[in-house]
Amino acid sequence: MKKIPALFLCLFLFLAAAPGLQARILSVTVSGPIHPVTAEIILKALEKAREEQASLLIIKLNTPGGLDSSMREIIEGIVNSPVPVVAYVSPPGARAASAGFFIAVACDVFAMAPGTSTGAAHPVSIGLTGQNQPDRTMEEKVTHDAASYIRTLSEKRGRNVRMAEDAVRQSLSYTEQEALKGKVIDLVAASETELLQALDGRQITRFDGRQEKLQLTDRETHEIPLTFRQKLLMTIANPNLAYILLMIGLLGLYFEFANPGAILPGVLGGISLLLAFFSFQILPVNYVGLLLIILGTVLFILEVKVHSYGALTMGGIVSVLLGSIMLIRSPVPELRPSLKYIIPVALGVSMIFIFLVYLVIRTHARRTITGKEGMVGETGKVLTWSDQEGKVFVHGEIWRAVAEDSLLRGDRIEVLEVKNGLTLKVKKI
Repeated sequence: MKKIPALFLCLFLFLAAAPGLQARILSVTVSGPIHPVTAEIILKALEKAREEQASLLIIKLNTPGGLDSSMREIIEGIVNSPVPVVAYVSPPGARAASAGFFIAVACDVFAMAPGTSTGAAHPVSIGLTGQNQPDRTMEEKVTHDAASYIRTLSEKRGRNVRMAEDAVRQSLSYTEQEALKGKVIDLVAASETELLQALDGRQITRFDGRQEKLQLTDRETHEIPLTFRQKLLMTIANPNLAYILLMIGLLGLYFEFANPGAILPGVLGGISLLLAFFSFQILPVNYVGLLLIILGTVLFILEVKVHSYGALTMGGIVSVLLGSIMLIRSPVPELRPSLKYIIPVALGVSMIFIFLVYLVIRTHARRTITGKEGMVGETGKVLTWSDQEGKVFVHGEIWRAVAEDSLLRGDRIEVLEVKNGLTLKVKKI
C-alpha cells in the first residue's frame, strides 16, 4: 500500500513535465517564389507551431520574391504568431529578395548565412510601364504603400528603417555583412546549429512589445515535411509545367475531336487541361493570353473547313505565340514561363496542328474509291451496244450502261454517273 502514493507521485511529475518535453524547435524550408502555395506552407507551419507550443519556428528562406497578396498573408500570420519566428536566409548563395525581404523583416529574428543577400524590394506592378502619367502615378502610390509597410515592420522589430526603406525605394540589395553592420538583420550564422546556439538565452521583443527570452537548450529540432498535396501544388505551380500542360491538353482535345472514339487523347487532354487550370488558380494568369491560345487552336481547326491558303494557319501561329508570352502576368521572372519553353513548345504544337490539318485536307481532296462515288471516273470498254445502251466492262465487272451517243464494241469509255443502282452513264473517251 505504501508504493501506491509513490506511483501516483511519479505519474504526476511525468505529466507535469510532459509539456516541457514536447516543446521543440520546428523548421520549414521555403525555396522558390512567394505565391499561394508557399503561403499555405508557412501558415500551416505557424499553426503547427502554435498547436505544439513550440519553442521556436525557423523559416529557411531562399526566394526571389513573389506576389504581394501572398506576402501580406504570410506576414499577418507571422506577426500574430504566439511562437517566436526566425527568418534564416540559407544555404550560402541563397537570397531573400523583394517579398522575401518583407517577410524576413517581419520575423522576430532575421538571420543570414554567409554568402547570401537580401533587399531589392522595389514593388513592380503589372502593367506599369512608366511611359505615361497615369502609370507613373499608380507606380508612385504602390511604392509609397510598400515603403510605409516596410517602415512599420522595421520600427516594430527595431531594425534600420532607412536601409529597409532604401531597399524598397531604390531597389538596393545587401550582403549579409552589410545588412549586419547596418542592423537590418540580427546575426550571421553559418549553420542552423550555430544559429540556435546564438539564439539560446537571447532576449527578443515580440511584435506586440512583449519581451521574451528564448530557451533552446536541449530542444529537439524537427523539420516540417511537405505533405503530398503541397508537393503536388508546388510541382504544378511551376509556370513552365502549367504552360506545357495547357498545350498538351488542347492538342489532346483536338485529336479527340478530329478522331472521335480514340478515347486516350481525350482523356489525357482533359486531365492535362484540368491540371493546367488548377495551376492557373495559383499563378497570376492573364486571361487575354489564355483566350489568344484558344483562338489560335480554333483557327487551326477552321483551316480544315475554310481554304484560306494559309492565312488562318499563320494567324493561329501568331495567336498562340502572343498568347503564350502574355499567359502569366507577373513581374517576377520565376513566375512566368521561360522563352526557352514558350518558343519551342508553341512552334512545336503549331507544327503538329498544321501537319494534322494538312492530313485532313489531303484526305478530303483524295478521290473516293468505294461505293457509287468510287465508280465515277473509272474507265472500261464496250462489250455490246445497241442504239444508246449496252453492256460495258468496268472495274472487273460487267455493267449495264447508257450513253447519249452511239458506241461501238471495243470503244474505251469513262463512267460519268451511277444511275438506278446498277446502270452506268458513260461517255466515249
